[in-house]
Amino acid sequence: MKQVKQAPKGFVHALTLNGTGGMQKLNWQEALNCDSSVALWLHFDYSDEQSQQWIKKHSGLNETAIDALLTDDSRPHVLSQNDQLSLSLRGVNLNPGSDPEDMVSLRLWTDGKRLISTRKRRLLSTVDLVRNLEEGRGPKDMPSLLIDWIERIVRRMSDTVDNLEDDLLAIEDKLFSTEPRLIRASLLQLRMQSIGIRRYIAPQREALNRLIAESLSWFDELNGLRLRSIAERQIRHIEDIDAVRERASMTKEELSSSISEQMNQRSYVLTIVAAIFLPLGFFTGLMGINVGGMPGVEYSPAFWIVVTMCLGITGVLMGLFYWKKWF
Repeated sequence: MKQVKQAPKGFVHALTLNGTGGMQKLNWQEALNCDSSVALWLHFDYSDEQSQQWIKKHSGLNETAIDALLTDDSRPHVLSQNDQLSLSLRGVNLNPGSDPEDMVSLRLWTDGKRLISTRKRRLLSTVDLVRNLEEGRGPKDMPSLLIDWIERIVRRMSDTVDNLEDDLLAIEDKLFSTEPRLIRASLLQLRMQSIGIRRYIAPQREALNRLIAESLSWFDELNGLRLRSIAERQIRHIEDIDAVRERASMTKEELSSSISEQMNQRSYVLTIVAAIFLPLGFFTGLMGINVGGMPGVEYSPAFWIVVTMCLGITGVLMGLFYWKKWF
């Protein structure tokens, strides 16, 4: 790595692994002068212009690796060349006030000894990894660091998937006891979250499978077994999210059926009422015409006779509807 006196503004940290689960933090100049045989990890914010310039001009990486570290397209993928690995992953955004489906991207390059990684937003899996190294409980070498990092990214998805399942269960419990209009907004948000998360972790499954198949001299069989276990966990997360989506679709259909049934019931009641009052309206309209010869005009009990006839017609109609089992 070429000498650059001043650290880029996007420089996050530099540390070396001591081989026993711990690490030593380095300043910028110490990182540049670090021996090539030491396991060195450099971490940058790729949105910073100075970090971009250093990676492009002074990191010593080839063009493919540079593009992988700095590209805006963060779809999970794996590239390997000359025993070097470029990897892009996505983690659930668990930062305070953020939406889980707004995934955080991570890009890294490593040759098994040196590792350069970039990010735009903080990833809590990275924070956990650094904390373990500070406490002396972290990975002992660079391949183990890579595996631990991937494992933490996938592990943190578990809570998000569990929360989706819990939220859906709460919606299902309220389906028949709460006004449907109040449930629709929660159900829509849950479906959007599950779709957004799956959009990124499905390609990540393919990336992990390809990483397992890569032939790298510094990636031993034990690391491969650990990575295979992580990939299987990733597959289970995808299956769980697919199950949430299917249950959410069924819940939406049931919700639509419930709303439709309520509308049909109300329409039915209105139809019964209209059917009862239709002959009454005709009868009262007939009796109210202003022409000569109307019976009962001069007879004072005629009003109550008409009322009695209307009540009788109503009773007959209700009896007929009941006999026909229309209500």
